[in-house]
Amino acid sequence: LQNVRIDPSSISFQMWENIPVPFYLSVHFFEVLNPKQVLQGEKPVLSQRGPYVYREYRNKTNITFHDNDTVSYLENRKLFFQPHLSNGTEDEYVVVPNILMMGAAVMMEKLPDVLKILLSGALAGLKQEAFMNRTVGEIMWGYEDPLIDAINMIVPGLIPFKGKFGLFIDFNNSNSGLFTVNTGMKNISQVHMVDSWNGLKKVNYWRSSQCNMINGTAGEMWPPFMSPTSLQFYSPDACRSMTLVYEQSGKFKGVPTYRFVAPKTLFANGTDYPPNEGFCPCMQSGIQNVSTCRLNAPMFISHPHFYNADPSLVNAVEGLHPSKDQHGLFLDVHPKTGIPMNCSIKLQLNLYIKHVSGIIQTGKIKPVVLPLLWFAESGSIEGSVLKQFYTNLVLLPLVLDYVQYISLGLSVPLIISAAVLMAMSK
Repeated sequence: LQNVRIDPSSISFQMWENIPVPFYLSVHFFEVLNPKQVLQGEKPVLSQRGPYVYREYRNKTNITFHDNDTVSYLENRKLFFQPHLSNGTEDEYVVVPNILMMGAAVMMEKLPDVLKILLSGALAGLKQEAFMNRTVGEIMWGYEDPLIDAINMIVPGLIPFKGKFGLFIDFNNSNSGLFTVNTGMKNISQVHMVDSWNGLKKVNYWRSSQCNMINGTAGEMWPPFMSPTSLQFYSPDACRSMTLVYEQSGKFKGVPTYRFVAPKTLFANGTDYPPNEGFCPCMQSGIQNVSTCRLNAPMFISHPHFYNADPSLVNAVEGLHPSKDQHGLFLDVHPKTGIPMNCSIKLQLNLYIKHVSGIIQTGKIKPVVLPLLWFAESGSIEGSVLKQFYTNLVLLPLVLDYVQYISLGLSVPLIISAAVLMAMSK
């Protein structure tokens, strides 16, 4: 118990402070093969590109212990491209929706026609089209686009940022916010449980108090002596807490584990799963509207390839092949310590696109939730750390069990002999 607390003297503290597990971010893009036909109202045809793999380094800074059995910290992330693990380079071009343009068009749908006409004129002047051909590096880490200034001039505050635009621009050389978690010094059952995030006890993105709750841990470790039921963690990237459910017991390289997976209700809509009503306005089950925490852009998250989603989402495009093995997320956790041994958290980012009256660049596009990319954050304990785990958590308990049985075996004849001697003395 002492060694799983967040305490500088505990064995697990160094692992918690500077995670020794090699993490990788693998990104798959969906290229649109028929952009001209999509503009005429035809079904999008997609081709998966990648993976583009990045080594992810994490370390905690600003570690501050408090008197109420909590500790605050920032966890910094740095990503480095790994050409030898990737199927392609960051310089490759990919045809994807013009995310800024199509997002702004949908966001302006209910605004006065004069504003939409102004945007349409600006798009024509800037030679902006509904689909763009940019490099993987530009889409991920940002590119200069005069459209940002044009939109800010036409509708101030619609996209409250300046400079570059990129889907992962805030992911690299950054942190996931200020977490304050329990140390477990007084109550080991609360170790790693989140007390607040960025000073908040709950977020305000969603329409119900239940959906706004910050539950579970920060997603790195859990309290020891886990039961095979469920686990929770708060994900700043998904803007919500997530609950995974126990699937089966197993072993990771000899170390006992519990596997936790996403339930089918994770991204279900409010009709299919009433507790999720707070995440609405909803569309089909299997996608979650995250516009409220993504600058009101028409963005949705889901499992990759719409795994576990309404079949209509898969059928609305061509080129998706959902499967549990490829697209299901999982966590393999050592139940006695609450430390993950092997994990792969997978999410897909989607953009809702459609024809918007008054903006000619949207053509005759039919309403569709279009996958942009999916990514997996994966890591597993290996090398010297795995050896230490196996020795302390598998071999030593086994040896102690044998010693216990041997001691018991030796003690039985001694007890019998003592009883016989006592009987003879009487």
